[in-house]
Amino acid sequence: QNRIGYSLLGSLKMQIYRWMMAAAAVTVFATVPFTAPQAQPEVTVVSWGGAYQAAQRKAWFEPAAKELGITIKEDTMSGIADHRAQVMSGSVTWDLVQHGSYSAMKLVKEGMVEKLDFSVINDIGGIPDNMKSDYYIGALVYGLVIGWNTKTYGQDGPKTWKDFYDFKKFPGTRSMRQRADYNLEAALIADGVPMDKLYPLDVDRAFKKLEELKPHVVAWWSSGAASAQLIKDGEIDAIGLWNGRLQNVKKDGAPAELTFNEQMLLFDAWTIPKGAPNKDAAMKVLAHMSKPSSQARLPLFINYSPANQDAYATGIIPKEKLAGLPTSPENVKNSFVYDWGWWMDNYDEMQKRFDEFIQD
Repeated sequence: QNRIGYSLLGSLKMQIYRWMMAAAAVTVFATVPFTAPQAQPEVTVVSWGGAYQAAQRKAWFEPAAKELGITIKEDTMSGIADHRAQVMSGSVTWDLVQHGSYSAMKLVKEGMVEKLDFSVINDIGGIPDNMKSDYYIGALVYGLVIGWNTKTYGQDGPKTWKDFYDFKKFPGTRSMRQRADYNLEAALIADGVPMDKLYPLDVDRAFKKLEELKPHVVAWWSSGAASAQLIKDGEIDAIGLWNGRLQNVKKDGAPAELTFNEQMLLFDAWTIPKGAPNKDAAMKVLAHMSKPSSQARLPLFINYSPANQDAYATGIIPKEKLAGLPTSPENVKNSFVYDWGWWMDNYDEMQKRFDEFIQD
């Protein structure tokens, strides 16, 4: 009986011990604060779609997302009105938006963008001062060039704006952007105005020259993707468009060629919409995309030049790529720079007149 008693007592002690240990474990667990998994920051980046945005994705968006641990979502837009609508709605969903230089400056003037934090965006010494401000920063440089259908003209298509307007030597259809800028400059050069004497633009002379072009225009394109599709489908014989768009469809087998002669040099810029929901994370993504090594990756996927000139010193851009870049030493020789200041003062009036001109 004693042995049985001792046995029962031992079992009871063991059970009590187990209960005490279990209770202690619960107490310890209860005192450890619960930390919910942190959601990965998100940034919605907005660009122009097509081959352009596909190149940005490979060169910038995917590397930035991976290296920063930030989820990058993408959207596209058709122009400055979309940015305005976002901000004026009071419910902004975009964080980083790319615009042409004029549009970026216009949005700054309208108070539609956030001020940038250059303590975060700090590796941008190679971006020229005229391509950045407290509210935007240059993303890339590109050229408005003359392109043509090689099925129509072979390799000897129109290589000057005078040729573009010569419908006896180069008969066929034409296309230009549905904007006053680009058209006025091209018309004046075609009419004999030297590129270094373009601005201030002789508007009446330009519109008079445009009368010659108008009957031959089968499409006024409104987006880079649309311009590329026109040349890819062979719907036009000669076109003024952004160099990278044509070079990309040419690479895919389209019967197309271009000249950098008499190109107009422009830049696109990044902005952060006023009220962007992920402004701080957007600054980090913008900093990553603007540094020289990131900038140097873009020409690997599309023939646009980096805004950050320090990219050329990274060794990332192959020598054979230089021939296809608007700002390479050879291509930049016979070109001119779009005058953002003149268009800032005159765009609304000129665009109204241009819209009425093409609708008549």
